[in-house]
Amino acid sequence: MAMRNEPARPPATRPPEVPGLFPPEDTGEAQVGREELRASAILRAIEAGREVPSEVHAALSLQPAVLAVRSFRLWYGASQALHDVTMDIPRGKVTALIGPSGCGKSTLLRSVNRLNDLIDSVRIEGDMLLDGESIYAAGVDVIELRKRMGMVFQKPNPFPMSIYENVVYPLRIDGERDRRVLDEVCERSLRGAALWDEAKDRLHGSGLSLSGGQQQRLCIARAIAAEPEVLLMDEPCSALDPIATGRIEDLIAELKGHYTVLIVTHNMQQASRTSDFTAFMYRGRLIEYGPTADMFTHPHRAETEDYISGRFG
Repeated sequence: MAMRNEPARPPATRPPEVPGLFPPEDTGEAQVGREELRASAILRAIEAGREVPSEVHAALSLQPAVLAVRSFRLWYGASQALHDVTMDIPRGKVTALIGPSGCGKSTLLRSVNRLNDLIDSVRIEGDMLLDGESIYAAGVDVIELRKRMGMVFQKPNPFPMSIYENVVYPLRIDGERDRRVLDEVCERSLRGAALWDEAKDRLHGSGLSLSGGQQQRLCIARAIAAEPEVLLMDEPCSALDPIATGRIEDLIAELKGHYTVLIVTHNMQQASRTSDFTAFMYRGRLIEYGPTADMFTHPHRAETEDYISGRFG
């Protein structure tokens, strides 16, 4: 496993052809449908298990990174789920991971706070660097790491306790007993999660009594109570109705700048509305990564356009 802070890779540029992807018999078909041929050749190469270079837009090199993923590979037993993923996550921005089910989005997200460590069959190569320091280095305190990485899951998961105790739980397990500190954190976190006005008169009622959308915002309040550097969201709106989804999307917009947000979503409209940068993944590979506006209006790769427009996936 690499443990050094390697220099960022130079941004990829779009070549006229992707080297090594066209078998000899394809070269005579260049006169007709060259773009379609290139796209299908990339997908065929992936299906055949070959590596494909990622297309990383130059704009990423201008952004200071809070998290650097370097040649990261992951296996569940004998099955490889992530292939040589290298990407920088810009500080204070919202980055969306998109791609078909099973493409490795959630696996990559869970690797950032080492939740995959809990699976016995997992094996990794490569590294991830948080503020320039390896999160997989020997001696890293995983509990302390996870305090720096707030996590919000697909389905709301409030604890069976009061709203107040849900929010201050991260401080409780850290040994904080000062009621004034707990009260301040509870109010600040609920305000940060746009839930204070709805919950301030029922703080000692059960968190489970809230609606689905309110429960998800409660989970966000709990995640930011410990003031993490990065907020990880794994399809946070997939179980919510459109109104509750809109509230969460508005909240994400308010949180960026204060936190770095990395979100997994299957909703293309949500990715385009909420994120500053978008990474398209397919079969465990990073296919293309760039500013969201560019990815949705003029992506560099035909596969990205085909996925975003619904032609496959």
